[in-house]
Amino acid sequence: MRQFDLSPLYRSTVGFDRLFSMLDQVAGVDSSPSYPPYNIERTGEDAYRITVAVAGFASDDLAIETKNNTLTIRGEKKVAEGAERPEMLYQGIAARAFERRFQLADHVQVTGAALENGLLHVDLVREVPEAMKPRTIPIATKPASVAIDAKVAEAA
Repeated sequence: MRQFDLSPLYRSTVGFDRLFSMLDQVAGVDSSPSYPPYNIERTGEDAYRITVAVAGFASDDLAIETKNNTLTIRGEKKVAEGAERPEMLYQGIAARAFERRFQLADHVQVTGAALENGLLHVDLVREVPEAMKPRTIPIATKPASVAIDAKVAEAA
């Protein structure tokens, strides 16, 4: 894969550092971890759902955090002290700790999370503020009598 040097862009732009960081992350996609597997789906016009396969994890073993448009999902099995573990003959179900990060677009908020059948569902919605939504501006027209009065005033 090609390596791109974005340093000239850093020198000539202000306020786009987050965009360039995201480009750097996309360039390194091949090196990203693949555990745990996940799906991202659109459930509505402005609604999304991230589903993460977390077999063997309880809700107390998982943590979800959002900060600076980044959603972080962490999982770590908590083993009780003094608990005796059975001898494993074969372990095919991974129970290792993980941390999975997702970059969220502006105005995307987490609305809820649920753990069901070994799948963690995180629901998201894009809520654009009213001030940023397009709005129609009505065009006022002068009544005919006001236009005639204005012409009379100009003539006098």
